Amino acid sequence: MKSKTKKIIAAVAASLALIAAACAVAGYTLWKGNAVARSGELYIERGTSSDELTEILRSEGYLKNIGRFRRFSGFLGFDGQPRAGHYVLKPGMSYPQVVRMFQGGLQTPVKVTFNNIRSLDQLAGRVSRQLEPDSLSFYQVFHADTTALYYGFRREDFISMFIPDTYQMYWTSSPQAFLDRMKREFDNFWNEGREDMREAMGLSRSEVITLASIVYEETKMSDEMARVAGVYMNRLRRGIKLQADPTVKYAVGDFTLRRILFRHLEVDSPYNTYLYEGLPPGPISMPSVTAIDAVLNYEEHDYLYFCAKSDFSGYHAFARTLAEHNRNRDLWVAALNRAGIK
Repeated sequence: MKSKTKKIIAAVAASLALIAAACAVAGYTLWKGNAVARSGELYIERGTSSDELTEILRSEGYLKNIGRFRRFSGFLGFDGQPRAGHYVLKPGMSYPQVVRMFQGGLQTPVKVTFNNIRSLDQLAGRVSRQLEPDSLSFYQVFHADTTALYYGFRREDFISMFIPDTYQMYWTSSPQAFLDRMKREFDNFWNEGREDMREAMGLSRSEVITLASIVYEETKMSDEMARVAGVYMNRLRRGIKLQADPTVKYAVGDFTLRRILFRHLEVDSPYNTYLYEGLPPGPISMPSVTAIDAVLNYEEHDYLYFCAKSDFSGYHAFARTLAEHNRNRDLWVAALNRAGIK
């Protein structure tokens, strides 16, 4: 009798062990990474409800079992709104991981890239396409009366605070947070080496970037930027007007001009360097880092003039004398006429 009882107990114990093992395997499967059916990126806007999030996950087929996601949401107390953000789902994530990601706002940073910008308005539009706030939100903060002053700039040179590059930041970053980050990046950009070169030039940071913006608009050929910068440094030091065509385009308000005419040169604006000596009040665009470094490493020479080459290569012919420059200019004007550019 005792032997029979022992066998029954052993059988029950074995069954319980099998059940426990099965439960352990099931639990491991649920808790240790069997939730995601396919990789995906989700941009969850503010105000999205938990039901709306669940529907997105279901309709896009991101999860293997939406019912399990709902059950774990209840078990972990996730019954409110998910936090806004950019989220990345990857195979190997468990249901608890997925729930806690949305519950805790554990978002993945996005890459924010901007370059070839000519105004703060354009920057607002570019950045708003990569972050959650809309362009109007960025525009209003950029142009608020106290914004430039708060960061140590004037309205005219505020654009010089933005160094074109690719940055990682949270998709939900506010315009203020974006500006704070840009100021930190600006200060980091001006390392000891750049500061030493800037001081040797006798220019402020914003003046360097203003000059770089003119160089950048004059040529996109990186291998001649330092030479162009050298021409302008020679003219600045000798008190000769810069006579930079891009500043005229800025004064006129039309960067699409392919030919500068005498009537354009007469536009009365502090940005018209044909009328006013020295640098304009601020940058005429957002120059590339290459252009900024070209100014800081400007080429020392005795050129005072340059003109676009008549072969339309994008390069320039440099001259030491006005007579030599006029010959280069005549070749360029003739090329324009042959091409029918007015």
